[in-house]
Amino acid sequence: FRIMAGKVKWVTDIEKSVLINNFEKRGWIQVAENEDWNFYWMSVQTIRNVFSVETGYRLSDDQIVNHFPNHYELTRKDLMVKNIKRYRKELEKEGSPLAEKDENGKYIYLDFVPVTFMLPADYNLFVEEFRKNPSSTWIMKPCGKAQGKGIFLINKLSQIKKWSRDSKTSSFVSQSSKEAYVISLYINNPLLIGGKKFDLRLYVLVSTYRPLRCYMYKLGFCRFCTVKYTPSTSELDNMFVHLTNVAIQKHGDDYNHIHGGKWAVSNLRLYLESTRGKEVTNKLFDEIHWIIVQSLKAVAPVMNNDKHCFECYGYDIIIDDKLKPWLIEVNASPSLTSSTANDRILKYNLINDTLNIAVPNGEIPDCKWNKSPPKEVLGNYEILYDEEMAQSDGPDRDLRNRSGQSAGVKGNRARDSGKPVLTTWK
Repeated sequence: FRIMAGKVKWVTDIEKSVLINNFEKRGWIQVAENEDWNFYWMSVQTIRNVFSVETGYRLSDDQIVNHFPNHYELTRKDLMVKNIKRYRKELEKEGSPLAEKDENGKYIYLDFVPVTFMLPADYNLFVEEFRKNPSSTWIMKPCGKAQGKGIFLINKLSQIKKWSRDSKTSSFVSQSSKEAYVISLYINNPLLIGGKKFDLRLYVLVSTYRPLRCYMYKLGFCRFCTVKYTPSTSELDNMFVHLTNVAIQKHGDDYNHIHGGKWAVSNLRLYLESTRGKEVTNKLFDEIHWIIVQSLKAVAPVMNNDKHCFECYGYDIIIDDKLKPWLIEVNASPSLTSSTANDRILKYNLINDTLNIAVPNGEIPDCKWNKSPPKEVLGNYEILYDEEMAQSDGPDRDLRNRSGQSAGVKGNRARDSGKPVLTTWK
């Protein structure tokens, strides 16, 4: 097993050991130095070097990598929103029923991202929107950072006047002299459990964008804040109330190192079924799956679908108190660091199942295979969307499915067994 120029970035020794154990199990670690095939586990920085014109790297058919060259079209906060907005407009132009709006001009099926603007570019548009509802709270995030770094909440225009060169004109300084931010309407009515805010971290594997084929991992988890939620403006600066990132919460006085403030998605489903009912809970998870598929469709046309690539994304979803899910962001390098024993088991299995799909049967990688692995190697993954199969079912399949009508290989829901069956997109 060789790593290209030694440029793989291991975040922790735990991540390294988990990956190496999985590689060893497949016989991918080669003792001999003259082996000419590789499996590359790369950082988001390394992948740019590999596909850069300047470097001159050329991958052979037995070399695959774990990122798409321009994954940032989905994983940068500003580009994700830009691509989703473009996707909506294109569907509108085509007259697609998916882009239908209600009497207030809101998308009925595609309203899954909070109102968002880019700063400094969209500052004047943001001010116009802010003044429609001056009591609203907004959250500002740097476009290219992760783990909650640089995030803050505002509820007054004066709080971001430092961005402005001139308060009279409300014009921002040039893009080059300030880091780009996104500013989104804050979901101030999150669903609370035990009085605390949480979000979902879900894992989605994309093996190819054209045609789109993606898999949903069944073992995601909820990340809880350590301090009870309050919408009070006096707590806007308390990130232990508002941000669920473990990188932030682990520094709180009330952080629990045993469970790490995490709850399995299966526990969330049981909780919601017992408090809100099974039908409502099933609808929520179907809507989450819908959001994921539509976000991937939004970036598919601009994604560099290199045959050597696959990618496992970390989706962050927030549920409001009306049980409406919202897409917050998508991570290109979801943390593989384990904060608890259960975390380590989950992430070990995640890597194992991901590699089984990327390289079935642990064989020498071959980028020319059709990327449709047999069902028995999926592990905890389940097919979420297969574009080739969906196209054979007619152009209105997505809408029928979103509207809760029978669609998909498995039909609607297995009402007899009580087990959820994906109603989509297969």
